[in-house]
Amino acid sequence: MEVEAHEIEPHILHIEINRPDARNAVNGAVAQAMESHLDSFEEDDNLWIAIVSGRGKNFSAGADLKEIAAGNGASLSTKKGGFAGIASRQRIKPVIAAVHGPALAGGFEIALSADMIVASEGASFGLPEVKRSLAAAAGGLFRLPRKIPTNRAIEMIITGDPISAREAHSLGVVNRLSSSDEELLEEALKLARQVAANAPLAVRKSLEVSRQASTLDDTTLFGLSRDAMNYLATTNDYQEGPKAFIEKRAPIWQGN
Repeated sequence: MEVEAHEIEPHILHIEINRPDARNAVNGAVAQAMESHLDSFEEDDNLWIAIVSGRGKNFSAGADLKEIAAGNGASLSTKKGGFAGIASRQRIKPVIAAVHGPALAGGFEIALSADMIVASEGASFGLPEVKRSLAAAAGGLFRLPRKIPTNRAIEMIITGDPISAREAHSLGVVNRLSSSDEELLEEALKLARQVAANAPLAVRKSLEVSRQASTLDDTTLFGLSRDAMNYLATTNDYQEGPKAFIEKRAPIWQGN
């Protein structure tokens, strides 16, 4: 299987790109499998958060240039998810990218499409497309400038030079660092567990608004925030939160 997925812990799905011999480069099979796994993730009420990683020594080298050279470039994108079946995917649930080794070109764009990034200290991030007379068309040209100072993002984009995991962390691209590749998944799981401990519908509604924070005005965002609160007030979990607090116990979320 080009992409494998399983529930690694209750409510947490692990999706792994499995083309280590090709540096986890994206071909048509990867794109289709990624979209299929994300479809299942979004539809399964028992799954609340996903971790996306790559097997072997690389997170992902981006597009499989052999496929492009063979005239199969269109297969690297899906109708619903765009590049790799994920880059432009509309999601309601949070996703963490767990990055080790190089995340370059489309590989970096896969990571940027996630809501949070955890990286090992040996990871690197870059958009080298200009070195091949290409453009980072799967979100990198606008997602990166939204995450870091514009002048630093422009430097990365028009030089094509990568940055280390430590610099990515200092710039805010990476949420958390692990000291080694071996500890990366556990570090990502720690973050996923923190999210999964919260009310899943509240997480999704909060995520929906916060994703739009840089593109909408305050008046609109206040309205969306009120809509989110009004929706949550109709759910069973809205009653469970205060009840658990009063009873001094951990809440039991139902996701409804």
